[in-house]
Amino acid sequence: MLRNREVRRAIIACLIVTALGTAAAYLITHSAVLKALGDARVTAAAINGTPSTALAASGSSGAHAALLAAACALATGLIVTVIFMALTNRRYRDLAKMAANLDRVLAGERDIRLRDMSEGELAILSSEIDKVIARLNLTVDELQTEKLALSDALADISHQLKTPLTSIAISTELIRDRLSSRGDSEDLVERLRLIQTLQARVEDLVAALLKLARIDAGVIKLVCGKVDARELVRRSFEPLAIAFDIADVRFDADVQDGASYDGDLTWSVEALENILKNCMEHTPAGGCVSVRVHEDVLACRIRIEDTGSGIAEADLPHIFERFYRGSHGTDTASSEVNPTGVGIGLALSKSLVTAQGGTLTAENLRGEDGKITGAAFDLVFFKAIV
Repeated sequence: MLRNREVRRAIIACLIVTALGTAAAYLITHSAVLKALGDARVTAAAINGTPSTALAASGSSGAHAALLAAACALATGLIVTVIFMALTNRRYRDLAKMAANLDRVLAGERDIRLRDMSEGELAILSSEIDKVIARLNLTVDELQTEKLALSDALADISHQLKTPLTSIAISTELIRDRLSSRGDSEDLVERLRLIQTLQARVEDLVAALLKLARIDAGVIKLVCGKVDARELVRRSFEPLAIAFDIADVRFDADVQDGASYDGDLTWSVEALENILKNCMEHTPAGGCVSVRVHEDVLACRIRIEDTGSGIAEADLPHIFERFYRGSHGTDTASSEVNPTGVGIGLALSKSLVTAQGGTLTAENLRGEDGKITGAAFDLVFFKAIV
């Protein structure tokens, strides 16, 4: 309580007023007693001709009376100050309890009761805060219900799309096999192969949209466990190994021994795989995509670099926005159905990393001459919130 500047000022003011009141009580009482004694001496002298010895002896008792009055004033001031400190301390304890309850509410607890049926301004404040919290909880529940409804709707749409897409894939494969066996429709076979590729990409797009909706709705529950960085890089690159070979893009990894962080391995693989795929698709043949992982006292840091054309400066602030399509280095023909091209892959990675308490940022790499030599993505998983 004494750490509060206003309380300290109030107590100092009380002590100063008490001291002044004590001094004033002493001086006024002493002056009044002396005046009364003086008048008594004059009266006694007029009657008897000499001052009374009793009146002379009572002169010292006047000082004692003044001291007694000053002591009473001092005691009264100290008692008032002590009462003020006690009441202020009680009020501060109530405020501290209310602040602790609010902290628990902010931490996610729902069953917090701030109701105080006693009278007073703090009881009124507690009641009003309780009303606000109840309204906020109701709003959160409504938003959560809406998110779950959206997630369920997207799940139903995804399920309804998978059936016709699967039928299209099977029918296309049968037609392509028959045309291939005839040997006189190579152009049609190539077109059917392109249709199959586009159909697979549409399925990826639907799956990515469903994952984003589930993340937003909080349906996906991330597991918090120790994630080995070397295992993360290995599992993220494995599905893309053939694609890297076909694109003639080299993959290089440098992982610090023992580097790890607390998170969800499965969804971390999903996030890193999307970034690696994006880097590969924007790196020309003969280029390289590299991953560097190191751990320090604060965080586990993963840096992905490529030797592509980089990211347009106008696109950097929006690179992780959903459905944002930059104009720099984008293949218009393929981006129509490519989840990465329509701005889903990086947005999904950002959501997954953020859900694990990490950060994901992007920047351009520049050479000594200032020209862009590629793009870089930084994943940082902190060990603790500071």
